[in-house]
Amino acid sequence: MRPNLIVLDDWEGRLARSEGIARMRELADVRVLDRPLAEVPDGELAGVDVVMAVRERTRFDPATFDRLPALKLVLQSGGHAYHLDAGAARTRGIVVTLGRRGAGPRAAVPELTFALMIGALRGFPTAVRTMDAGGWPAMTGRTLAGRRLGILGTGRHGARVAKLAEAFGMEVVAWARPGSSGADPTIPRLPLAELLGTSDVVSIHLRLSEEVRGLLDARALAQVKPGAVLVNTSRGAILDEAALVDALRDGPLAAAGLDVFDGEPLAADSPLRGLPNALLTPHIGWTVEEVLDEFAAIAADQLAAYLAGSLDPSELLPEAAPL
Repeated sequence: MRPNLIVLDDWEGRLARSEGIARMRELADVRVLDRPLAEVPDGELAGVDVVMAVRERTRFDPATFDRLPALKLVLQSGGHAYHLDAGAARTRGIVVTLGRRGAGPRAAVPELTFALMIGALRGFPTAVRTMDAGGWPAMTGRTLAGRRLGILGTGRHGARVAKLAEAFGMEVVAWARPGSSGADPTIPRLPLAELLGTSDVVSIHLRLSEEVRGLLDARALAQVKPGAVLVNTSRGAILDEAALVDALRDGPLAAAGLDVFDGEPLAADSPLRGLPNALLTPHIGWTVEEVLDEFAAIAADQLAAYLAGSLDPSELLPEAAPL
């Protein structure tokens, strides 16, 4: 019997057009949703055997699992499942895979990081708003060349940002959590306070954990070099947003480029909106065609392997692996 599969949260419509979803349709009855799961009636979920989840757009808690009583498999795109209650999945016998085989095309997040750096240093928010209003602002900006870039986290994204920074003529230093794996040993490491106090641009590339949640609070931001730029394409919870607003309004920060926020979507009344020195994008670091196509391709491979009884154990979320 063919499984009943739903693809969640295809907001951009890219997954529905991907080769991976076409392959899934050969193996299962597939529906692609462009609206939140909360808007789908319970009656339409009763017979769902498999879901493909797009990053953390849908939270999988016991209440969600209760709405999917026949669920056997979650094809989770991306390399983590912070949003999924692994214990609840395992108790219900639900297998969870991770789509981290290729780790996504590696250029997407680093490229946006530099777009935000340049945009913040060149005053894009003020320039764009003034031009849209019919004006022609007299402005000066700053280059990346000759400036120090302080990278928080030198894993997959941070290491690539470091290499690209060299091409821009930047000096690169880094801070990483003590004992963290994957740190690039060729990048000089500094204590956090020294990095913040001497870097012209600070870019965050840390995995979210309780250890780094709120790492850049008011005390840390007060240590930032006056006139520095802060860029975050990692996780919003690493920053204290209220303290960040103060640092942008009153210093020491000159500007910030942010793609991630503590609560998403960013509240319409967030004080970050409208700040002349805050360049904001709606968490688009990974939403490029190449990444979404790869998510679908990996999920299709994993669905085929699951139906054949040959799932690769290394692609399972360990906490939700079969008992």
